[in-house]
Order: sequence, then C-alpha cells, then structure tokens
Amino acid sequence: MSDNLPAIPGMNSGGVSTGGASSGNGFLALAGRTAKLAASALFLKEGMHLLRSHMQANANAAMRLSEMCGQAEVEPRFTSMIEDTSAALTAVAEASGEMVNAADAVDTDARGFNNAHDREYRPGYEASNGSGVRQAKPGFYRRTGRR
Repeated sequence: MSDNLPAIPGMNSGGVSTGGASSGNGFLALAGRTAKLAASALFLKEGMHLLRSHMQANANAAMRLSEMCGQAEVEPRFTSMIEDTSAALTAVAEASGEMVNAADAVDTDARGFNNAHDREYRPGYEASNGSGVRQAKPGFYRRTGRR
C-alpha cells in the first residue's frame, strides 16, 4: 500500500539520515511525515469503505439464504448458523464504518497539524534557506527567560 503514496519532498526512502534540513525533525521531514500520515489515512478510509460495502452485501446474501433455508424447511440448526454468519458479517461492516471515522479523524488532524506547522515554521525555513549562511540548530535562538 505504501508504494501507492505520492512522493513527498524531504522524505527519505530509507531510514532517517543525520544532518540536513530534511532529516530527523527538520521542517521538510516533519511536513513530509504528516502528509504521508494523512495520505495513509485516506487509503485506509477508502479500503474500509470497500470492506464495509462488501461485508454488508455478504450479510444481506446470508440473510436471504437463511430465509430460503427456512422456507425449504432445512434443519433449524443450519439456518441458525447462517443467521449467525449474517450477524457477524454485519458486525464487521459496522466496525469498518468505525474505522472509517477513525481514519477520517487522523486525516483531519494530520492536515491540521501540517497547516499549523507550515504557518509557524515556513517563514523561518524560507529565511534560513534564502540567506545562504549556515544557521544555528533549531532552538538556539529561543529565549530562556534570562536576559
């Protein structure tokens, strides 16, 4: 599934490297990881929608089969087993609906984080890259409360 995710600038294809703006918790790396999280949540959401419709269709088919078995006077324990299967498939469909909601929340939160991160840190990132001078590590210029 991860092969289907879009290429994201600043993301390494392998492990986390050391140094550079795109490694560790650098601006592009963090933005890339949250974008990848949002994209993964969307893929999960799409998959859960498909699973939900498939399980609901199977549950409906099992219920119809159960009704036909009842009309054909099939032994009740077999009809009951088919009804239990239908109920279990319906439960899976409902649970996949809950997963859709969870994936939607993750997507929304990741996008919100990405937007807030971009608003907060892009100006500094752009200024740092535009100056042509090596910058201090993040946090160096933070005020410590002493003057």
